[in-house]
Amino acid sequence: MKRDELVRFLDKTLELERFRDDDSNNGLQIEGREEVGKAIFAVDGCQEVFDLAAAEGADFVFVHHGLSWGGGMKRWVGMDARRFRTLFTHGISLYAAHLPLDAHPVYGNNAVLSDLIGLTERRPFFRYDGVDIGFAGVLPEAAALEEVASLLGEALEVEPVLRGDRGRLVRRAAVVSGGGGMDSVFAARDAGADVLITGELEHVMHHAALESGVAVIALGHYASETTGVLAMEKLVAETFGIATNFAEVETGL
Repeated sequence: MKRDELVRFLDKTLELERFRDDDSNNGLQIEGREEVGKAIFAVDGCQEVFDLAAAEGADFVFVHHGLSWGGGMKRWVGMDARRFRTLFTHGISLYAAHLPLDAHPVYGNNAVLSDLIGLTERRPFFRYDGVDIGFAGVLPEAAALEEVASLLGEALEVEPVLRGDRGRLVRRAAVVSGGGGMDSVFAARDAGADVLITGELEHVMHHAALESGVAVIALGHYASETTGVLAMEKLVAETFGIATNFAEVETGL
């Protein structure tokens, strides 16, 4: 298929026009070959992912965390030069979707995490960089904190980190992937949530969670943001019939 056709599809699906103020410069960041026969999907735009794409003869890489942020890089040397050299030498396009992939109500990181626990009555609860992301809602039935954590841990193949009484029954949940930090704890409290499901558990969140009465399930920044990337891989493969692959480059964080 044509590269530009795929880019237009991604731009429209992820509603990039809504995220003009996102520092991550969403969309096509590196222009490669005009034809796309194979696409690689990954969480991070990094050398390991680009080397894998080159080895597999891929023409297109979709990532959640791209290379261009804010005002952009000032010098293309060292690590950045190697990354660019790999992409340009092999004619590989790079497409990044940061907040659009966090916020999407169907294919986004938070939407898929919410699907895993059957969250209903969803509404956005956390504002980040001027955009509402994450969902607060209701679980199908009250469940022990450790049961909800186990369900998510099995689905993502991780060992969640918990804060709060493991046997505590929770019913109202707030979900925000990646790193919402202490602000996400307070936003979850204000949304009436019993539990915050997130990626990173930062040091400053520990006491805030305990004192605000919000339990926390932390899945790891990386694992919590594989969800939307995998959903987009499936969508592209089913829509266009091109070869795709998910590059599992774990950080353990």
